[in-house]
Amino acid sequence: MSPRNPLEATFARTRLGSGPGLLLAHGAGSSLAGTYGPVLEALAARYTIVGIDYPGSGDTPRSTTPLSVDDLADQLIAAADAEGLDRFAVSGYSLGGPVAIRAATRHPERVTALVLTAAFPHRDNRLALASSVWSKIAASGDRELLAEFQLMMALGTQALESMPAEQLQQTLGYVAASAADGSSEQTDLVGQADVRDDLAGLTVPTLVVSTTDDRLVSTALHRHLAETIPGAELAEIATGHLPMLERTEEWLQLMTDFLGKHNA
Repeated sequence: MSPRNPLEATFARTRLGSGPGLLLAHGAGSSLAGTYGPVLEALAARYTIVGIDYPGSGDTPRSTTPLSVDDLADQLIAAADAEGLDRFAVSGYSLGGPVAIRAATRHPERVTALVLTAAFPHRDNRLALASSVWSKIAASGDRELLAEFQLMMALGTQALESMPAEQLQQTLGYVAASAADGSSEQTDLVGQADVRDDLAGLTVPTLVVSTTDDRLVSTALHRHLAETIPGAELAEIATGHLPMLERTEEWLQLMTDFLGKHNA
């Protein structure tokens, strides 16, 4: 058995399915269900899924101190330990990308593969500005304004402009109601996370999924991951920042095809 992470698992976690291990790291302002919900059932049919909810998401209480990539990565590994998983692939979406990368850096003997979707190694100016505005709106408690900002930034052009007015209002209501209580702290971390020093040392098979109409996390940041992580593969989806909503089946297929080759 590989050495275990001594940290106690304190975040709310989910375990589903059976088969090879697959850890899931969700995006900022969301939750495990919010990020991976549309594909959870299909993934659980193939893998033992273990995922956590960050502080202020799901059933995990908000943090009274600033969040860190190290803490989220360690809690993800602690959840795997608590569920008896020794080796596993890790899928990270958006902020979950740096979390997955840090988990693989700290536990290379346990991670079999990485899938990084709409992810970033550090903030660029656009992401710094967007995360700052997002955090301030979330801290204000104005959920309607937060939902408007999120949809404007996260949905791809085709998905957003094809919505009839009634559907747009319904979607705004859903997004407002489902916003994580810890959105402000989580988006603060988006503006601070920096895993560039981890990339060249990664030794696990890695798939970078680039969302090509992404106005939140630029394709340049996606490409930086793919070009710097040794041997990484790059796949593109013509979608905004939300492939789980805009191109659900295509995103699922990319993940399962890659994991099928590297996580059997």
